[in-house]
Amino acid sequence: MSTARTVIIEETGGPEVLKLVDRPVGDPGPGEVRLRQHACGLNFIDVYQRTGLYKLALPHALGMEAAGVVEAVGEGVDHLKPGDRVAYAAAPPGAYTQARVMPAAQICPLPDGIDFETAAAMMLQGMTVEYLFHRTVPLKSGDTVLFHAAAGGVGLIACQWARALGITLIGTAGTDEKCALALEHGATHAINYNREDFAARVRALTEGRGVDAVMDSVGRDTFQGSIDSLRPVGMMISFGNASGPVPPVDLALLAGKGSLQITRPTLFTHIADHARCQDMARHLFAMVESGKVRINIGARMPLDQVAEAHRALEARATTGATVLIP
Repeated sequence: MSTARTVIIEETGGPEVLKLVDRPVGDPGPGEVRLRQHACGLNFIDVYQRTGLYKLALPHALGMEAAGVVEAVGEGVDHLKPGDRVAYAAAPPGAYTQARVMPAAQICPLPDGIDFETAAAMMLQGMTVEYLFHRTVPLKSGDTVLFHAAAGGVGLIACQWARALGITLIGTAGTDEKCALALEHGATHAINYNREDFAARVRALTEGRGVDAVMDSVGRDTFQGSIDSLRPVGMMISFGNASGPVPPVDLALLAGKGSLQITRPTLFTHIADHARCQDMARHLFAMVESGKVRINIGARMPLDQVAEAHRALEARATTGATVLIP
């Protein structure tokens, strides 16, 4: 049995609780595969798990996405074979590693035209954008959405995806430089929320109407402004908590603001079905191979610098995606 360098936590806390250890890697059982990983992705969900906002049974390995090569397949796995190039964003956590055994259903064959680092940088973020634009609320060309953190990894993909669909995307970010980056990637408008009241600006940009949908991964700090930015019967999509959890919501607020809708989706609900997961991945790969969506890798860091990578992510000092090289 071989071992693999793997990042684990034994307690919740700051980046200092991240530990690099050698862990045994066995053979895949029924429905499983063993992967040799070439690149791992960094995401805010990793921070939520490290801090304890999302609970894990400790000790536990971290990381939700990676790309690499199949080394072995277990009984009953028929969509993969040894030697296949693959990528995934899937539970259980444990992607910050050189090699692992994991369930096969959410592992997706990777086209030859997409390299491992690009794949590791885009699976969780790209499939998140796929479900936001195609599976959460019916959106069509000409619709308008407000997208927070538009210069982050998910945001830069969303800007390009919206442009490809003919959707007007109003992005927010915390600096003028990040606003410029969102505009370069396809945002129609960009608002620096540290200098402007974004809800008032959205009203001005939409001539008082409001947007059809808000896509908000920031959470507590933007929630009320997001609600105030919606048109009647608009959809509030809260899909993350970068600034902290959204406080309890009085449902009467939604009535008073115009019969608003609200949902709290997760990627993992959408990919739980094997066929849907594979379909979402194929859609994402097609968007990337067509050139309509380009993946921005802002930083590449060795696995042993994972704590530094987490600090940069939490400080909102990153643009695009961060990839860890095991």
